[in-house]
Order: sequence, then structure tokens, then C-alpha cells
Amino acid sequence: MDLALASTFRPSLPLELSLLHRKLDRPIILRHKWKWKPLTSTSGTKGRAITMALKGAKIEGVSEALNEIASQNLDHAPARRRVRSAFVAVQQQLDHILFKMAPADIRLDEWYETNSKGQQIFCKSWLPKPGIRIKGALCFSHGYGDTCTFFFEGIAKYIAAAGYAVYAIDHPGFGLSDGLHGYIPEFDGIVDNVNEQYVKIKGRPEVRGLPHFIFGQSMGGAIALKALLKEPREWDGIVLVAPMCKIAEDMTPPVPLQKVLIFLSNIMPQAKIVPTKDLAELAIREFKKRKMASYNVISYSDKTRVKTAVELLNATKYIESQVEKVASPMLILHGADDKVTDPRVSQYLYENASSSDKTLKLYEGGYHCILEGEPDDRILTVLNDIISWLDSRCSSS
Repeated sequence: MDLALASTFRPSLPLELSLLHRKLDRPIILRHKWKWKPLTSTSGTKGRAITMALKGAKIEGVSEALNEIASQNLDHAPARRRVRSAFVAVQQQLDHILFKMAPADIRLDEWYETNSKGQQIFCKSWLPKPGIRIKGALCFSHGYGDTCTFFFEGIAKYIAAAGYAVYAIDHPGFGLSDGLHGYIPEFDGIVDNVNEQYVKIKGRPEVRGLPHFIFGQSMGGAIALKALLKEPREWDGIVLVAPMCKIAEDMTPPVPLQKVLIFLSNIMPQAKIVPTKDLAELAIREFKKRKMASYNVISYSDKTRVKTAVELLNATKYIESQVEKVASPMLILHGADDKVTDPRVSQYLYENASSSDKTLKLYEGGYHCILEGEPDDRILTVLNDIISWLDSRCSSS
């Protein structure tokens, strides 16, 4: 998830500055008719899981041999693939609801596709068990530093069990896909790769002719939005969780700093010099779940590379200028106490998008990781909110 970038661009804010910091009895739902509607109350909850390994920290509960494997240089994909293979069984045994409740009869497939730039892109699918009718396809875009092979495994299985074909890819430079780890030389390259891979996937026999939705989380939300803006007819709707689609004015880097970053990105683009800090406590509400972050051993958690920082900043500026062109059905989910990506940004997107079918849900006390780091009942609430929204838009298909 996008913690390194967020800590680069987002200074700590006094709570009173947040438009959404308030005492609420329950989540809030906003619809395009501008009415606030209370949802069913959920018990006190906060957070969303950070999926970034804590570099240099020993992983508790695993052998010295596994710790040695996890400590190797992950700049290139072959090393990341070796490390992931060594930890698959360990990750599936974690005491987390996303792993414990995962249905055992979901059909899984993993493969690599060669993209137009010659890169090997990791792809994965989760399909309902045989005999269950597939209602539609949900195509996932992960956040900065992340992979689709950790917490998202449980998310995908839960949604697949509800009758959806779920697909995910690791972006170039992240997870198991080719590319220098954590390096984004061109944001549009990631966006184009998403559209390129999902055009192939949407042609698969099991989902041909069905509704197709794009699903983005944090930085993946920015990627999903730009993919939608580039190819609006390719998607029947968009689901966004804590999207990084605009930097609030009080969090935007000063102009002199932006100029320095741009200058450095031209002479040392791959350099890891943009300072970051550990935001696990701000991103993940539950301490037990926060400790599991280190098991996401192929995440990128080093300092942000200069060119990556510039590309992400430019991407948010572009999306901010284009949000009124978002006309597709849209579901936005955000923790009301998120200190990593600003809930006000989701409200801005909701208010300015031209879509006539749009919903914003803010979860009381929720942190950045509302799908992975909240108490179990909140995680289930968010998952079921996604499924209910999808069901209501696939019922006629």
C-alpha cells in the first residue's frame, strides 16, 4: 500500500483540520442525490492493513533461514519470486480473518503475460467453485509498494465466493512482475499496462459478455481512475478504496521542493532519496494485524525513488483536473480517520465526478487499511458493501 509515498507528501495534520473528523455513530453513505443516509451500525473499528514489509526488521515466528531469504536484495523480479515462494505457506497460516475465512473451493490460477514492453507481468485469478454462476468480473489494481499476493488473496477469495471472477496483476516494478523494485519511470506506463492486461482477461471465456469492473486501492485507485478515463467504454463501473486521486492543498509539497524533485528526477531518477517514515500505526488500527505487515516480504518499503515521487505527484494533479469526466458507476470507500490518504479527497471526487450513479461510504474511526487492518466485523462490512454494490449492478445481466 502507499505508505511510503503518503509519508513523503503528507505531513501530520491536526485532527481539527479534517473536514470529516467528527463523532459519528455509524458509517455514512452519500449518493448522487446528495442525501446522507446512515448504514447499519458497526462496532468500534479503525484501520486498514499495511502490506509493506518493515525492511531490516526480523520477522517474528519464522526460522533464521526464512529471515535470511527475506533479507536479500529485491531490486529485481527473480529475487522477489524466490522470496515469495519461500513464504507462501507461512502467509496462509497467519491468524488473520482474510486467511482464516478464505473458502477452500475457489479456483485459482497464476500465470505471466508478456506486455508490449517485453516485461513479464504476474497475473492471478480467483473464480467461484464449479457450478456457481459468474455474475461479473472484478479487476484489481494494487497500491504503491504492494502486491496482489498477500492480503488481497483473502479479499479476492471472499468476493469470488459471492459469484464474481476476480483478477489481479502486479504492476511493473512491484510484486512478482518485471521491473526495478519501486521504480515508476512513467505513470502512464502502469496505466497502459493495466488496460493492456485486462483487455486480454476480459476476453476469457468465463467472463466474456459479462459486466467488468475495475477496482483500485490507494495508489491503485489513481491507476484505476486514469485507466477508466483513457478507456471509459471498457468498464461498467469502478470501485475505489482510499484512493490517492488528489493531494489536499494543505499537504501539497511546496513549489520549491517540487522543482528540486523534478530536477533530481532528470539526473538520478532511480535514486532512493525521498525520505519516508513508518506509518503502520496510522494505517492499521489493530495492533495484531499491524504486526503481520512484515510477512508481506516482497513489498517495497525503502525510500521512495525520485522519479517515482514525481510521477505520482503529477498523476494526482492530472486526475484532479479530470474528475468531472468520470461518468461511470462509482463506489468510493474510505476510513473517516484515514491519515494516509485524505478522506476529503474522496469527498472531492464524489462531489465533482459527473456520474449519475455514485456512492461514497465513510467508515467511522476507519484508518487507511479498511479492508485489511480493521477489526474483523469492519472488514466483513466493507467486503459485503462491495459485493452488494456489484450485485445491484449485475442483477440484470
